[in-house]
Amino acid sequence: QVQLVESGGGLVQAGDSLRLSCTASGRTLSNSVMAWFRQAPGKEREFVAAIIWSGGSTYYGDSVKGRFAISRDNAKSTVYLQMNSLKPEDTAVYFCAGGTSPAMAARLYVYWGQGTQVTVSS
Repeated sequence: QVQLVESGGGLVQAGDSLRLSCTASGRTLSNSVMAWFRQAPGKEREFVAAIIWSGGSTYYGDSVKGRFAISRDNAKSTVYLQMNSLKPEDTAVYFCAGGTSPAMAARLYVYWGQGTQVTVSS
């Protein structure tokens, strides 16, 4: 079992930056993939980014490529999402997820955090 806890959300203005953190506890993550998803009101959960825990290969959704960066700190069992040049359409609840392959489908991830709200004002 893996527990995921997100932090770092908040209210920012368009063009600002924000960094989200997701700290994992419980079972080892050495064979895992960690990802970020987001969900805006009335919309489906959207893939944002994923990172393979061992090796560090990264994957991004089209809407955030070039603006967001996912990284991990093995020693802290923490995954980060650096969000730059934020836009109002980035407003959503951001979720951390854990799985076994860098899939874009939320249903393929086993572990989920509780989510953190990011609001970008225009």
